[in-house]
Parts: sequence; C-alpha cells; structure tokens
Amino acid sequence: MSAIARFCSVLVLAVAAAAPAAGADRITGKPFATRSQVHAPHTMAATSHPLATQVALDVMKAGGSAVDAAIAANAVLGLVEPTGNGIGGDLFAIVWDPETRSLHGYNGSGRSPRALTAEEFRRRGLASVPSHGPLPVTVPGTVDAWFALHGRFGRRSMAANLAPAIRYARDGHPVHQTIAYYWARSVPRLSKWPGFSEQFTLADEGGGRRAPREGETWRNPGLADTLQAIADGGRDAFYKGDIARVIDAYFRANDGFLSYADLAAHEGEWVEPVSTNYRGYDVWELPPNGQGIAALQILNLLEPYALASYGFGSPEHVHLFVEAKKLAFADRARWYADPDFARSPVERLVSKDYARERGRLISLDRVLREAVPATPAQLDQGDTIYLATADASGMMVSLIQSNYRGMGSGMAPPGLGFILQDRGEQFVLGDPSHPNAYAPGKRPFHTIIPAFVTRDGRPWLSFGVMGGGMQPQGHVQVLLNLIDFGMDLQEAGDAPRIHHDGSTEPAGPVTVMSDGGWIELESGFPPGTVRALMDLGHSVRSALGPFGGYQAIGVNPHGGWTDASETRKNGQAAGY
Repeated sequence: MSAIARFCSVLVLAVAAAAPAAGADRITGKPFATRSQVHAPHTMAATSHPLATQVALDVMKAGGSAVDAAIAANAVLGLVEPTGNGIGGDLFAIVWDPETRSLHGYNGSGRSPRALTAEEFRRRGLASVPSHGPLPVTVPGTVDAWFALHGRFGRRSMAANLAPAIRYARDGHPVHQTIAYYWARSVPRLSKWPGFSEQFTLADEGGGRRAPREGETWRNPGLADTLQAIADGGRDAFYKGDIARVIDAYFRANDGFLSYADLAAHEGEWVEPVSTNYRGYDVWELPPNGQGIAALQILNLLEPYALASYGFGSPEHVHLFVEAKKLAFADRARWYADPDFARSPVERLVSKDYARERGRLISLDRVLREAVPATPAQLDQGDTIYLATADASGMMVSLIQSNYRGMGSGMAPPGLGFILQDRGEQFVLGDPSHPNAYAPGKRPFHTIIPAFVTRDGRPWLSFGVMGGGMQPQGHVQVLLNLIDFGMDLQEAGDAPRIHHDGSTEPAGPVTVMSDGGWIELESGFPPGTVRALMDLGHSVRSALGPFGGYQAIGVNPHGGWTDASETRKNGQAAGY
C-alpha cells in the first residue's frame, strides 16, 4: 500500500471514529432526522429560539400579519441570541404578498461612514479592514427595515410588535446552551472595546467578568429602553434622535467614524428578487450586494446532472456540488458588490446559457484546482439568524439578520444595550479597481441571504440557512435534498452537510484559489464516499462546523403549513 493510500485509509477511519453515537431510533423518516416536520392549519413560525417562535405565534393569534410576527420575533432574537444578531446589524427579507400574488424584496444594509476614506486605512498601515473595533462598523439597517416592512405589510402597531422583546429585556430570560457557548467565546475577544463588558457580561466569582452561563437569567435594561424609544418615537428615534446622538458621541470618543449624519442619511431599499428555475421550481434570491445569486448559479450548473440517480451522499453528489460551488464562488469574488458603485451583470450570471458555458469546466473525473471568474467579455450580455413566518391570509416572510462576526464589532455605545456590526470587514483594500473596494458611503458585500421558492406562480417554500459563505451552499443542499433526493422539510435540514472552503474571497486581501480548496463533511457521509473523493484528488477534512442553521416553512398541499427548524442550534418550528 502506498503512503498516500495508507494516509487516506487512516483519515477515513478517523472521520468514521469521530462520528457521534447514534441518536434515538425513529420508526419513520430518514435515520439522520432528529424529529418530524410540523404541520398546522392557520399560522406558523420557525426561528432559532423557542421564545421568538412563541412570540411570533402570539402576534399572529392577536391579528398581526406574518410581517408583524417576523419583526416581533427578530426583536426578541436580538435580545436572546445576541451572538448572531441585533439592532446594530443589517437585515434582508423576502415577502410573499397574497393580495398581489407577488414577491417583494428588501435590502436593509447600511453604508460605510462618509468620513472614513481608503486613505485612512493606508495611513494606519492596514492591508485589510480589521475584524473588530470602530473601523469595520457600518450603518445598522435593521430598524429601518422593520419600519419599511411594517409600513407596507403590518397590521398591528410597532409598539405592540416590540412589546414582547421589551418585556423579556426587563424581566429576563434563561440563556440557552448553544448561545452560552458562543457568548463565552466572544467575551475574551470583545471585552477590550468600550461598553461591551459593562453591557454584555456578568461579574464572576473572582472579580472578573464572564458571559452568562446556560440557564442563567439574562436581562438587558439598556436594550429595553432603546426598543421602548423606538416603539414610542418610530424609525427616526433610532436614526435621528437621542440614540443616534449617543452613537455619534461614542464613536467620536473612541477613534471611530460612524456619525449622526451617516445614521440620519440611511435608507434601505425595495429590490426585485432574482430567480432561476430548477427542475420546475422557481428559486428566488435577492441581487447583490448580497451573495444570494451564488445559489442560483450553483443550481444552474447542477441541473444537467441526474443527481437522484447517484443518490444522496454519493461521491458524484458531493463532487459535482463542490465543483459547481467553486465556479459560482469565483464569480462571487469578482462580481458581487454594491450596484451603486460597480456593475454586477446579474441577468447574465444567473442565465442558463452562461451555466452551460461555464459547466464545460466540470468533469466527473477531475478536480478543479483553479476556478477563475468569468471575464467582462463573457458577461457582456446583459453567525446570523434566519426566521420564517406565515399567516392565515397566506402571507409568508423569509427574513435574515446579522451583526456579521457573531456579536459584531464589540463596539457597544453606553446604555443602548446593543453592539454595532462589523460588516465593513468585507470591503477590499489595496485594489481600488475591485468592485468591492472600500469607498465612503458604500454598502459592503453581504453574506446574509433569505430565500424563497415558488412553483407555477404559487408560493412553495420560505427558507434560509445561516453561516457566512455556507449560506448559498446550504440553500442549494436543502433544495437538492427536497427536489432530487425526496426528503421532507425536516429531513432536508437534518441531513449531513457539505462545506467547501478555500475559494477566492470577495473581501480582504484578495487571494485566488490555486489548490482546489478543501471539503469539510459533517458526520454521516459514508467512508466510501470520503475515500472516493480523496482518490479523485479532493482534500477532505472532518469538521465540527459550523455548518449553518436552518429554518423553513412550506405550503402544505392539503391545506395549511408545514415547517421545520434547525437542530444544530436552539430552533423551534411551531404553529396553530
């Protein structure tokens, strides 16, 4: 046996040995499913925290729309899951309106400070935007997005929608296991920034500060006051009132650039969702500055292959998915950016003709070591939370919201109870010609993406998968599981996931993939698949994640709704 073969065998055995003990036996469904999908006749909600799910259902029981429920749930999640979101971050949403029988998209992403220039980064000797502190902070777009969505689709007052989050912030709630884990990891990294330790840690027994532990009650009176001010004063209380003044003073005192003027000038925008048809299903994503169309590109590249005949978890399934992802992510690194600053040829990127052209680079017998983006000539043709809600009228919401890196930048203005996002880290420095090059007043490349699926012009599925560059990969895998491999909604999320890394990135110092990157597989893929992938030339690694978080609501063809929630987090899918 060769040294390479011996190494492959050892790695396969190690991957198999790392698999956890099997869970409880289930008499129906796939063996990897942790629970059954949920059905309900009237309304449904699926979020990453049971308290948020229950609040969403309460709102709809009281006459609120799916949008009211989504806003209320998002406000609660900013309190109970600060490791993934909050009102210091951005928000994207897709809404199905049953009255007009159409989809509406909202891009609630904020812009870079207008006083912060690329020259300032050069003056400080920085080759990339830092991951934390004042420099990566961009205008938070979540509150604006709430009010925009509510203005068009809300039925209850915003004060009523925010009341549950305010109550939990004042009275407290017990911290969940996964959240406590990520919170504890964030404290050493973020405590150096003013305001974080005072507002997001507890005193420990030795006189220091620590994250709240699982089951401990957490209160955030500062966030309660902030949300109450928004409930009383509306959108402008955040962007033009005392909250904005506190943020302005905080950044002036801490070597930052985000200003009152930046906040007062902020406006999100309604955008047209973009789609491709995959085997009769119209899959909808939002256009750049987000990465949603990467999922559409991957689906187009995979459609010519009979994936169902290969089977879930087969070497062909994993290999083809990874190769398609490499090609889509090469374009993602080159072409996805703020359309106000750089042309992004979206129509061409998601076209079937373009997929056929690029698909010639994929082979069942060869691994792509390099995946370069398309040239302008080729294209000259034209840690996050996700939640889904659906109400009795047929309205459906697909909403995603994030501070980017977990708890964000660490910058927490005094008394406000939230942390500003660090989304500006996604800008490119050093190459002013790059579409995602830093500029004042520009929206950075965004990883958070909601998704929606229609069939024959009718709603079929509202869903999302959290987790940075995993998100478009997760979107595609969920759809392959549903459409090609015949899984139900819960099985499609519980199935073991593939994560490919090492592609050319759209942010930071730009490095081009030259070695094919590497595949990370969750436990559950057959050792034979791992061996075959390695024999083909893939670098395969066992990993503990993160592999994303998933929520979904589908239309039950017999009436009502079906939903599913992520078992990798603290999610709950429920309805009535």
